[in-house]
Amino acid sequence: MDILIQPASLDLADGFWRALDVVAREHRYLIFQEAPPLESTRKFIAQVLAKGWSQFYALHDGKVVGWCDVVRDERPDRAHVGRLGIGILPEFRGQKIGPRLLAATIADAFEKGVARIELEVFATNARAIALYKKFGFVEEGRQRQACCLDGVHEDSILMALLKTEAPQTICAIDSNPPENE
Repeated sequence: MDILIQPASLDLADGFWRALDVVAREHRYLIFQEAPPLESTRKFIAQVLAKGWSQFYALHDGKVVGWCDVVRDERPDRAHVGRLGIGILPEFRGQKIGPRLLAATIADAFEKGVARIELEVFATNARAIALYKKFGFVEEGRQRQACCLDGVHEDSILMALLKTEAPQTICAIDSNPPENE
């Protein structure tokens, strides 16, 4: 299956919004239960581009099927910190898109001066936790019953990756390998 990983662009904002909405409505992976309004999403993408934050899309036949971003913290004492978000449409999971998106986004964020990347993941999302650990993220804490989705309380795991501790292979990973790989 041809999957292209590319930086965010305003012309793909609507496709990002659609993918975000699908994943949010699953009520299993994201804190919110539906995407923000489309216009808010367009403004967010414009902000990502204007501020030089890191966001990449996975495209299949020109359609956004996944995304990953690292948004910088703008407080002066945390300007070195970025927060990671990622999502992939259900029918495209299990095809190694997540690692490709992570590799491109993390490498880009580090190149742009981020020194620490944080994320929050539901404790029940073992597959994502395993992927984050593969990339060098370390569990730093747990928030008990941090969320309640569809009447079910979920713990959140807080993880972070420091640039100084990141596997050197992250920057060497090609996010768009040849088709035969």
